Amino acid sequence: MERKSASEFDQKVLDLYDDYAHGRLNRRDYIKQLGAFAVGGLTVEGLLASLSPNYSWAEQVKPDDPRIKTERITYDSPDGAGKMKGLLAWPAKGDKFPAVLVIHENRGLNPYIEDVARRLAAQGFLALAPDALTPLGGYPGNDDEGRTMQRKREPEKMKEDFVAAAKLLDKHDKSTGKVGVVGFCFGGGMVYQVALELPDVIDAGVPYYGRQPDAAEVPKLKTPLQIHNASLDRRIMAGAPELEAALKKNDKPFEAYVYEGANHGFHNDTTPRYDEKSAELAWKRTIDFFKKQLGEQS
Repeated sequence: MERKSASEFDQKVLDLYDDYAHGRLNRRDYIKQLGAFAVGGLTVEGLLASLSPNYSWAEQVKPDDPRIKTERITYDSPDGAGKMKGLLAWPAKGDKFPAVLVIHENRGLNPYIEDVARRLAAQGFLALAPDALTPLGGYPGNDDEGRTMQRKREPEKMKEDFVAAAKLLDKHDKSTGKVGVVGFCFGGGMVYQVALELPDVIDAGVPYYGRQPDAAEVPKLKTPLQIHNASLDRRIMAGAPELEAALKKNDKPFEAYVYEGANHGFHNDTTPRYDEKSAELAWKRTIDFFKKQLGEQS
């Protein structure tokens, strides 16, 4: 199926998808409300298919890319799930690398997030992308089931799973000891939480359209942040001014970017919400930020 751009959809359709993807709308009501936009030969089934992820579009760095190496690992998470699984990726050449924890959206470790880890490895980083669905059997192969499964996990336990992953990267024999964290949607919000939990471990944080922490927690932050938001993402944008004001008031180092005309999820290149221009610019900024804050490989 050919990928459609966000401009080919009524914004209300994209907003409906956002509500469905974040559990604010159940599937039955989602399909029912999409019916209002099934006109001119376009069926509800066609709309559903066009809005659903197509993971063949997300493979920017193939698993067998000669620039990188990958491994499926299991690591200890004593305060979380006990045992966690994830994808570890690193450059094929070199001994030690700055490390980046990659935190997925609200649906487990899907192929898009695995590709993000490989993209980071291709840029010189040791990247670990855990799967928060590990104790439930792992990412099930589709996002709808993944979202349902992730809602069954305790948020605090999931946070501890990512905290354990950051600690692993800090001490890993392939790591320089410099650790960054990047996350998307649920993972964007988790970036703030991991940075708050590990102020002396996390050296750089890059949240993409993540739920902001309470302003009262900002004084605890030590981690330099680079924040990426979308202008059409009303839910996340509503909390952005308060967070930025608190960061400024407490003299915390941060950069904040808003991508005009972009939707929540604009970096995810598997759905129509993907905005190529915004995603490429945000990713360039992300890589440059990590290289500045974490240094280069040795």
